[in-house]
Amino acid sequence: MLTVPVESPALRTGWAAEPKWDGYRAQLAVHAGGRVLLPSRQGTEMTSSFPEIQAGALAHLPADTGLDGVM
Repeated sequence: MLTVPVESPALRTGWAAEPKWDGYRAQLAVHAGGRVLLPSRQGTEMTSSFPEIQAGALAHLPADTGLDGVM
């Protein structure tokens, strides 16, 4: 999940990018049985700090879903 320098900001076909202005970079994992994990890039478990994300993930995402993003 770390950025790397590139020679050109042009993206290859099929790629997407977004700026990270502020916030946290995390991965969201919804596991079977209703377990949600939200670890930071450095491995800090942040699920309990964002109960609304945990609740939303359980309400709207199927089990075995993984997302990477900035919040």
